[in-house]
Amino acid sequence: MADASALMSDLHRVMEQLAGIDRRSLDFVMEQFEASEKFKGLAPATQAGYKKYRKVASKFPTAAGPLGTLAVRGLTAPLMQKIIDKIASQGTPTKANSLLRYLRRMFRWAKNRGFCETNPCAGLEQATERKRRRLPTDDALRKLADFALERGKITAHRKGALAPYLWPSVEIMYLCRLRGIEVITLMEDAELPEGLMTNRVKGSLDNIVAWTPRLRKAWDAIKLRRDTIWVAKRIPIPMHAKDRIIFVNQTGGPLAKSSFDSAFQRLMKLAIAEGAITEEQRFGPHDLKRKGITDTKGTRDVKQQASGHKSRQMMDVYDLEVPVVGTSEKH
Repeated sequence: MADASALMSDLHRVMEQLAGIDRRSLDFVMEQFEASEKFKGLAPATQAGYKKYRKVASKFPTAAGPLGTLAVRGLTAPLMQKIIDKIASQGTPTKANSLLRYLRRMFRWAKNRGFCETNPCAGLEQATERKRRRLPTDDALRKLADFALERGKITAHRKGALAPYLWPSVEIMYLCRLRGIEVITLMEDAELPEGLMTNRVKGSLDNIVAWTPRLRKAWDAIKLRRDTIWVAKRIPIPMHAKDRIIFVNQTGGPLAKSSFDSAFQRLMKLAIAEGAITEEQRFGPHDLKRKGITDTKGTRDVKQQASGHKSRQMMDVYDLEVPVVGTSEKH
Protein backbone atom coordinates (compact mmCIF):
# COMPACT_ATOMS: atom_id res chain seq x y z
CA MET A 1 0.00 0.00 0.00
CA ALA A 2 2.81 2.43 0.86
CA ASP A 3 6.47 2.61 1.87
CA ALA A 4 8.03 3.66 5.15
CA SER A 5 7.81 7.36 4.26
CA ALA A 6 3.99 7.32 4.07
CA LEU A 7 2.06 9.48 6.51
CA MET A 8 -0.97 8.27 8.43
CA SER A 9 -3.13 10.52 6.25
CA ASP A 10 -1.78 8.69 3.18
CA LEU A 11 -2.85 5.37 4.66
CA HIS A 12 -6.30 6.72 5.45
CA ARG A 13 -6.68 8.02 1.89
CA VAL A 14 -5.72 4.64 0.43
CA MET A 15 -8.18 2.81 2.69
CA GLU A 16 -10.96 5.20 1.72
CA GLN A 17 -10.21 4.63 -1.96
CA LEU A 18 -10.36 0.87 -1.44
CA ALA A 19 -13.69 1.29 0.36
CA GLY A 20 -15.07 3.38 -2.51
CA ILE A 21 -15.10 6.62 -0.52
CA ASP A 22 -14.09 9.77 -2.37
CA ARG A 23 -13.64 12.61 0.10
CA ARG A 24 -13.33 15.04 -2.78
CA SER A 25 -16.74 14.32 -4.29
CA LEU A 26 -19.95 16.29 -3.90
CA ASP A 27 -21.71 13.13 -2.70
CA PHE A 28 -19.29 12.84 0.22
CA VAL A 29 -19.69 16.47 1.26
CA MET A 30 -23.49 16.27 1.06
CA GLU A 31 -23.39 13.12 3.18
CA GLN A 32 -21.33 14.90 5.85
CA PHE A 33 -23.78 17.80 5.90
CA GLU A 34 -26.71 15.43 6.36
CA ALA A 35 -24.96 13.72 9.28
CA SER A 36 -24.12 17.03 10.99
CA GLU A 37 -25.74 18.50 14.09
CA LYS A 38 -26.61 21.56 12.03
CA PHE A 39 -28.74 19.44 9.73
CA LYS A 40 -30.34 17.53 12.60
CA GLY A 41 -31.39 20.82 14.18
CA LEU A 42 -33.48 21.81 11.17
CA ALA A 43 -37.25 21.40 11.08
CA PRO A 44 -38.41 17.93 9.96
CA ALA A 45 -40.03 19.35 6.82
CA THR A 46 -36.81 21.16 5.92
CA GLN A 47 -34.77 18.01 6.45
CA ALA A 48 -37.12 16.04 4.21
CA GLY A 49 -36.84 18.67 1.48
CA TYR A 50 -33.04 18.75 1.70
CA LYS A 51 -32.83 14.96 1.47
CA LYS A 52 -34.96 15.11 -1.65
CA TYR A 53 -32.76 17.72 -3.32
CA ARG A 54 -29.59 15.94 -2.29
CA LYS A 55 -30.75 13.07 -4.51
CA VAL A 56 -31.58 15.50 -7.31
CA ALA A 57 -28.09 17.03 -7.14
CA SER A 58 -26.36 13.66 -6.87
CA LYS A 59 -28.01 12.19 -9.97
CA PHE A 60 -27.98 15.31 -12.17
CA PRO A 61 -26.19 14.34 -15.41
CA THR A 62 -23.13 16.24 -16.61
CA ALA A 63 -20.62 15.62 -19.39
CA ALA A 64 -18.18 14.21 -16.80
CA GLY A 65 -20.76 11.98 -15.13
CA PRO A 66 -23.37 12.41 -12.37
CA LEU A 67 -22.89 15.67 -10.47
CA GLY A 68 -22.49 13.84 -7.17
CA THR A 69 -19.37 12.04 -8.37
CA LEU A 70 -17.53 15.25 -9.32
CA ALA A 71 -14.90 16.80 -7.08
CA VAL A 72 -16.19 19.84 -5.18
CA ARG A 73 -12.95 21.67 -6.01
CA GLY A 74 -13.93 21.67 -9.68
CA LEU A 75 -17.45 23.00 -9.14
CA THR A 76 -17.63 26.61 -10.26
CA ALA A 77 -20.31 29.28 -10.16
CA PRO A 78 -20.83 29.21 -13.97
CA LEU A 79 -21.32 25.42 -13.87
CA MET A 80 -23.82 25.58 -11.01
CA GLN A 81 -25.70 28.46 -12.68
CA LYS A 82 -25.92 26.40 -15.86
CA ILE A 83 -27.44 23.53 -13.88
CA ILE A 84 -30.00 25.79 -12.20
CA ASP A 85 -30.90 27.37 -15.54
CA LYS A 86 -31.30 23.98 -17.21
CA ILE A 87 -33.67 22.70 -14.53
CA ALA A 88 -35.67 25.93 -14.74
CA SER A 89 -35.87 25.65 -18.55
CA GLN A 90 -37.55 22.26 -18.18
CA GLY A 91 -40.60 24.05 -16.81
CA THR A 92 -39.74 23.59 -13.13
CA PRO A 93 -38.39 26.93 -11.84
CA THR A 94 -39.61 26.18 -8.32
CA LYS A 95 -37.59 22.95 -8.29
CA ALA A 96 -34.54 24.85 -9.55
CA ASN A 97 -34.79 27.43 -6.79
CA SER A 98 -35.35 24.81 -4.10
CA LEU A 99 -32.23 22.98 -5.26
CA LEU A 100 -30.27 26.23 -5.26
CA ARG A 101 -31.32 27.04 -1.68
CA TYR A 102 -30.24 23.59 -0.54
CA LEU A 103 -26.85 23.70 -2.29
CA ARG A 104 -26.13 27.25 -1.16
CA ARG A 105 -26.74 26.31 2.47
CA MET A 106 -24.87 23.01 2.21
CA PHE A 107 -21.79 24.61 0.61
CA ARG A 108 -21.78 27.40 3.21
CA TRP A 109 -21.68 24.75 5.96
CA ALA A 110 -18.99 22.78 4.09
CA LYS A 111 -16.79 25.82 3.46
CA ASN A 112 -16.87 26.86 7.12
CA ARG A 113 -15.73 23.36 8.13
CA GLY A 114 -12.97 22.87 5.59
CA PHE A 115 -14.69 20.47 3.19
CA CYS A 116 -14.38 22.93 0.31
CA GLU A 117 -12.61 26.22 -0.33
CA THR A 118 -15.45 28.19 -1.89
CA ASN A 119 -19.22 28.25 -2.11
CA PRO A 120 -19.91 27.93 -5.86
CA CYS A 121 -23.60 28.72 -5.30
CA ALA A 122 -23.05 32.04 -3.54
CA GLY A 123 -24.46 34.88 -5.60
CA LEU A 124 -26.18 32.72 -8.22
CA GLU A 125 -29.33 34.04 -9.87
CA GLN A 126 -32.63 32.41 -8.97
CA ALA A 127 -35.01 31.22 -11.64
CA THR A 128 -38.07 33.34 -12.31
CA GLU A 129 -41.07 31.54 -10.87
CA ARG A 130 -44.55 31.84 -12.26
CA LYS A 131 -46.96 33.32 -9.75
CA ARG A 132 -49.77 30.80 -9.50
CA ARG A 133 -52.52 31.88 -7.17
CA ARG A 134 -55.16 29.33 -7.98
CA LEU A 135 -58.51 29.57 -6.30
CA PRO A 136 -60.59 26.37 -6.45
CA THR A 137 -64.22 26.95 -7.32
CA ASP A 138 -66.96 25.80 -4.96
CA ASP A 139 -67.95 23.17 -7.51
CA ALA A 140 -64.40 21.81 -7.91
CA LEU A 141 -63.85 21.61 -4.16
CA ARG A 142 -67.16 19.82 -3.57
CA LYS A 143 -66.57 17.32 -6.38
CA LEU A 144 -62.99 16.60 -5.31
CA ALA A 145 -64.01 16.10 -1.67
CA ASP A 146 -66.83 13.76 -2.69
CA PHE A 147 -64.47 11.83 -4.96
CA ALA A 148 -61.88 11.48 -2.19
CA LEU A 149 -64.55 10.32 0.26
CA GLU A 150 -65.91 7.61 -2.06
CA ARG A 151 -62.54 6.35 -3.24
CA GLY A 152 -61.23 6.30 0.31
CA LYS A 153 -63.80 3.61 1.13
CA ILE A 154 -62.25 1.18 -1.39
CA THR A 155 -59.89 -1.39 0.10
CA ALA A 156 -56.26 -0.31 -0.16
CA HIS A 157 -54.23 -1.42 -3.20
CA ARG A 158 -57.35 -2.09 -5.27
CA LYS A 159 -57.96 -0.31 -8.54
CA GLY A 160 -59.22 3.23 -8.01
CA ALA A 161 -58.55 3.21 -4.27
CA LEU A 162 -57.31 6.35 -2.54
CA ALA A 163 -55.90 6.93 0.92
CA PRO A 164 -58.79 7.31 3.43
CA TYR A 165 -57.08 10.26 5.10
CA LEU A 166 -57.37 12.44 1.98
CA TRP A 167 -61.01 13.44 2.45
CA PRO A 168 -60.61 14.58 6.10
CA SER A 169 -57.39 16.41 5.24
CA VAL A 170 -59.03 18.28 2.34
CA GLU A 171 -61.90 19.32 4.59
CA ILE A 172 -59.73 20.42 7.51
CA MET A 173 -57.26 22.32 5.30
CA TYR A 174 -60.12 24.32 3.80
CA LEU A 175 -62.26 24.82 6.89
CA CYS A 176 -59.38 25.75 9.20
CA ARG A 177 -57.25 27.55 6.58
CA LEU A 178 -54.25 25.27 7.23
CA ARG A 179 -51.23 24.11 5.26
CA GLY A 180 -50.83 20.41 4.59
CA ILE A 181 -47.98 20.03 7.10
CA GLU A 182 -50.09 21.78 9.74
CA VAL A 183 -52.93 19.30 9.25
CA ILE A 184 -50.98 16.04 9.26
CA THR A 185 -49.07 17.04 12.41
CA LEU A 186 -52.18 17.79 14.48
CA MET A 187 -52.27 16.06 17.85
CA GLU A 188 -55.36 15.01 19.77
CA ASP A 189 -54.94 17.82 22.28
CA ALA A 190 -55.96 20.19 19.48
CA GLU A 191 -59.53 19.04 20.12
CA LEU A 192 -61.05 21.56 22.53
CA PRO A 193 -64.68 21.96 23.67
CA GLU A 194 -65.04 25.21 21.75
CA GLY A 195 -63.20 24.19 18.58
CA LEU A 196 -60.01 22.94 16.92
CA MET A 197 -56.72 24.52 18.02
CA THR A 198 -54.45 25.14 15.05
CA ASN A 199 -50.68 24.59 14.99
CA ARG A 200 -49.57 27.07 12.37
CA VAL A 201 -45.95 27.25 11.21
CA LYS A 202 -43.78 29.93 9.58
CA GLY A 203 -44.48 32.40 12.39
CA SER A 204 -48.24 32.54 11.90
CA LEU A 205 -50.45 32.93 14.95
CA ASP A 206 -52.54 30.04 16.25
CA ASN A 207 -56.27 30.33 16.77
CA ILE A 208 -59.23 28.14 17.66
CA VAL A 209 -61.58 27.28 14.81
CA ALA A 210 -65.10 26.85 16.18
CA TRP A 211 -66.77 23.51 15.61
CA THR A 212 -69.33 23.12 12.85
CA PRO A 213 -71.07 19.87 11.84
CA ARG A 214 -68.84 19.69 8.75
CA LEU A 215 -65.59 20.18 10.68
CA ARG A 216 -66.66 17.77 13.42
CA LYS A 217 -67.52 15.11 10.84
CA ALA A 218 -64.07 15.28 9.24
CA TRP A 219 -62.28 15.30 12.60
CA ASP A 220 -64.24 12.35 13.98
CA ALA A 221 -63.66 10.39 10.75
CA ILE A 222 -59.87 10.72 10.87
CA LYS A 223 -59.81 9.89 14.59
CA LEU A 224 -61.88 6.76 13.98
CA ARG A 225 -59.52 5.66 11.22
CA ARG A 226 -56.50 6.12 13.49
CA ASP A 227 -58.13 4.27 16.38
CA THR A 228 -59.12 1.39 14.10
CA ILE A 229 -55.54 1.01 12.84
CA TRP A 230 -54.06 1.23 16.32
CA VAL A 231 -56.40 -1.48 17.61
CA ALA A 232 -55.74 -3.76 14.63
CA LYS A 233 -51.96 -3.29 14.90
CA ARG A 234 -52.03 -3.50 18.71
CA ILE A 235 -50.15 -0.24 18.99
CA PRO A 236 -49.79 1.10 22.55
CA ILE A 237 -51.88 4.23 22.94
CA PRO A 238 -49.96 7.20 24.41
CA MET A 239 -51.30 8.31 27.76
CA HIS A 240 -51.41 12.04 27.02
CA ALA A 241 -53.49 13.63 24.25
CA LYS A 242 -50.54 15.81 23.22
CA ASP A 243 -48.66 12.64 22.23
CA ARG A 244 -51.47 11.09 20.16
CA ILE A 245 -51.04 11.96 16.47
CA ILE A 246 -54.26 12.13 14.45
CA PHE A 247 -53.11 11.41 10.88
CA VAL A 248 -51.31 8.06 10.65
CA ASN A 249 -50.14 5.78 7.84
CA GLN A 250 -51.31 2.21 7.21
CA THR A 251 -49.02 0.83 9.90
CA GLY A 252 -50.15 3.33 12.53
CA GLY A 253 -47.08 5.58 12.47
CA PRO A 254 -47.04 9.33 11.80
CA LEU A 255 -47.98 10.23 8.23
CA ALA A 256 -44.96 11.60 6.35
CA LYS A 257 -45.32 14.86 4.41
CA SER A 258 -43.87 13.21 1.30
CA SER A 259 -46.47 10.43 1.51
CA PHE A 260 -49.26 12.97 1.91
CA ASP A 261 -48.05 15.01 -1.08
CA SER A 262 -47.83 11.90 -3.26
CA ALA A 263 -51.31 10.78 -2.21
CA PHE A 264 -52.77 14.21 -2.96
CA GLN A 265 -51.21 14.24 -6.42
CA ARG A 266 -52.67 10.79 -7.06
CA LEU A 267 -56.06 12.09 -5.95
CA MET A 268 -55.85 15.01 -8.35
CA LYS A 269 -54.67 12.91 -11.32
CA LEU A 270 -57.31 10.25 -10.75
CA ALA A 271 -60.08 12.81 -10.30
CA ILE A 272 -59.15 14.44 -13.61
CA ALA A 273 -58.70 11.12 -15.43
CA GLU A 274 -62.15 9.92 -14.35
CA GLY A 275 -63.92 13.21 -15.02
CA ALA A 276 -64.69 14.25 -11.45
CA ILE A 277 -63.02 17.59 -12.20
CA THR A 278 -61.42 19.08 -15.31
CA GLU A 279 -57.76 19.81 -15.98
CA GLU A 280 -58.53 23.53 -15.69
CA GLN A 281 -59.89 22.95 -12.18
CA ARG A 282 -56.65 21.38 -10.93
CA PHE A 283 -55.27 22.86 -7.72
CA GLY A 284 -52.76 22.04 -5.00
CA PRO A 285 -53.06 21.50 -1.23
CA HIS A 286 -51.98 25.05 -0.44
CA ASP A 287 -54.76 26.43 -2.62
CA LEU A 288 -57.25 25.01 -0.11
CA LYS A 289 -55.87 27.40 2.49
CA ARG A 290 -56.14 30.26 0.01
CA LYS A 291 -59.78 29.39 -0.69
CA GLY A 292 -60.50 29.07 3.01
CA ILE A 293 -59.19 32.57 3.66
CA THR A 294 -60.96 34.04 0.63
CA ASP A 295 -64.28 32.44 1.61
CA THR A 296 -64.07 33.67 5.21
CA LYS A 297 -66.82 36.22 5.78
CA GLY A 298 -65.84 39.68 6.95
CA THR A 299 -63.27 42.40 6.38
CA ARG A 300 -59.60 41.83 5.65
CA ASP A 301 -58.87 42.32 9.33
CA VAL A 302 -61.25 39.47 10.14
CA LYS A 303 -59.67 37.27 7.48
CA GLN A 304 -56.18 38.09 8.71
CA GLN A 305 -57.08 37.07 12.24
CA ALA A 306 -58.71 33.87 10.98
CA SER A 307 -55.66 32.96 8.88
CA GLY A 308 -53.14 33.65 11.64
CA HIS A 309 -50.94 35.81 9.41
CA LYS A 310 -49.03 38.54 11.21
CA SER A 311 -48.53 40.66 8.09
CA ARG A 312 -51.43 42.42 6.40
CA GLN A 313 -49.47 42.20 3.14
CA MET A 314 -50.07 38.43 3.09
CA MET A 315 -53.73 39.14 2.46
CA ASP A 316 -52.75 40.22 -1.06
CA VAL A 317 -51.59 36.64 -1.61
CA TYR A 318 -54.34 34.75 0.18
CA ASP A 319 -57.48 36.89 -0.07
CA LEU A 320 -58.59 36.80 -3.71
CA GLU A 321 -62.13 38.01 -3.08
CA VAL A 322 -63.09 40.94 -5.30
CA PRO A 323 -64.82 43.56 -3.13
CA VAL A 324 -68.25 44.86 -4.13
CA VAL A 325 -68.44 48.65 -3.84
CA GLY A 326 -71.00 51.30 -4.62
CA THR A 327 -70.94 53.92 -7.34
CA SER A 328 -69.57 57.42 -6.89
CA GLU A 329 -72.96 59.09 -7.41
CA LYS A 330 -74.32 61.41 -4.75
CA HIS A 331 -77.74 60.69 -3.23
